[in-house]
Amino acid sequence: MKKIFLLLIMITGIGAAFAQNTGKRWTEERVWKWYNQQPWYCGFNYIPAYAINYTAMWDKTSFNAAAIDKELALAGQSGMNSLRAVLQYAVYADDPEYFLNTLDKFMAICEKHHIKFIPALFDDCSFGIDNDPKIGRQPEPLPGWYAWAWSPSPGHSLVVDSATHPKLEKYVKAVIGRFKNDPRILMWDLYNEPTNGGLGSATFPLLKKVIIWARAIDPVQPLTIGIFDQNPRLNSIITDNADLITFHDYGNKDNVIKTIEKLKQYNRPMINTEWMNRPWKSTVSEIIPVFYQYKVGCNLWGLVNGKTQTNLPWGHRPGDPEQKLWQHDLYHGDFKAYKTAEIDSLKMFIDKSKTIQYIQQHQHK
Repeated sequence: MKKIFLLLIMITGIGAAFAQNTGKRWTEERVWKWYNQQPWYCGFNYIPAYAINYTAMWDKTSFNAAAIDKELALAGQSGMNSLRAVLQYAVYADDPEYFLNTLDKFMAICEKHHIKFIPALFDDCSFGIDNDPKIGRQPEPLPGWYAWAWSPSPGHSLVVDSATHPKLEKYVKAVIGRFKNDPRILMWDLYNEPTNGGLGSATFPLLKKVIIWARAIDPVQPLTIGIFDQNPRLNSIITDNADLITFHDYGNKDNVIKTIEKLKQYNRPMINTEWMNRPWKSTVSEIIPVFYQYKVGCNLWGLVNGKTQTNLPWGHRPGDPEQKLWQHDLYHGDFKAYKTAEIDSLKMFIDKSKTIQYIQQHQHK
């Protein structure tokens, strides 16, 4: 009996130790081991040209796998290997099974074109007049208005109403739980630009809960939230909880270098999850060499210009002076490159990174 009792104590101790090592922020050693096994990720933020917002991308009335397949084939031709897109809670709430199955279909298209998926579960950004999403057919573009009908997720009303948070918890745990071991997902971006869209610190309670909910699922993919402004309280929440450091930077070459050097203090791998603003000199020719030199992954905005009209500058309204230089996007709606030299440059640096990785892998054999 004594031996059995001691054995039970040992098993219980092992179980407790295992529990203590799961559901926690990754150690520096673990995240660096993960990152060093990855290729150099060079990709884009994706919303299909047919979609005026992320509700339209995922909704039953408009999800278009064939259109997505054609656009991701275009991305694959350049060698881009990562894609970030915001999910929409409202579509999930309408029909959870449909939403999860649609995510699976979308990831199958990504995998077909050798592109890893970075899902963002929530988003506070708002560029139009409606801060809460509505499922079903979406408005048509208002010419001259940047991201006229952008739809946050889950919507500002739900963010500030803590009574709705148990429903949001089910969403987070259902989505991450379904795909927690899926190799098609690169990492989980828990919340795009929290506090943006005028919410400010009202987002903090939900943001902190989302981190806890995601940790409880303990996926094999790392968790992150992008640093995008100089809010010290927000950035403290992010840097204390993210497995790897992700950030947005639409500035010029000098600004991006300063950002990377500053973020080195956290001793964790870095991936940029938003960049490219041509009028601000955040261009392929200027910025890609920086990310390549520092071995920082990067995802520009965006792929094919469409209903979001993100070729316009932020805040652009009908009647404003025309800005001929596109702010975002690599391709026209007919798949013609906005600037062929940009695509050539992307291919060149992606190919260089593949060659170096190949040499390094075979040197260790």
